[in-house]
Amino acid sequence: MHNFRKLKFWEKSRILVKEIYELTKTFPSQERFELSSQMRRAAISVISNIAEGAGRHTEKEFKRFLDISSGSLSELEAQLIISFDLEYFEIANAQTLKPLSRKRKNQKYRAFIAVFAGEIRLIDN
Repeated sequence: MHNFRKLKFWEKSRILVKEIYELTKTFPSQERFELSSQMRRAAISVISNIAEGAGRHTEKEFKRFLDISSGSLSELEAQLIISFDLEYFEIANAQTLKPLSRKRKNQKYRAFIAVFAGEIRLIDN
């Protein structure tokens, strides 16, 4: 068993959940029960599955839950891409999401999500 609170990627996932909640607050109201809700659930699934897996008794079970978490992360990445394409936000840097206020610039939205994906997949190698 692992103490999930001591896992670096669990801590980063806490940041991810907060960032997603802050980001989706800026989405149009018609997205409140659609894309916003789905993105929030996916972000929560990432951190929840890390915690649940850490509480399991074998490394095999732990890795299985990390795989599930990684799948939720891929789902969230797809939703971020959709949100970006709909011009709901831009990314100023790999750690800060900001609502889109001017013309869309050539930004690398994948950098934000890749930070988390790399951390989760690291444990599986």
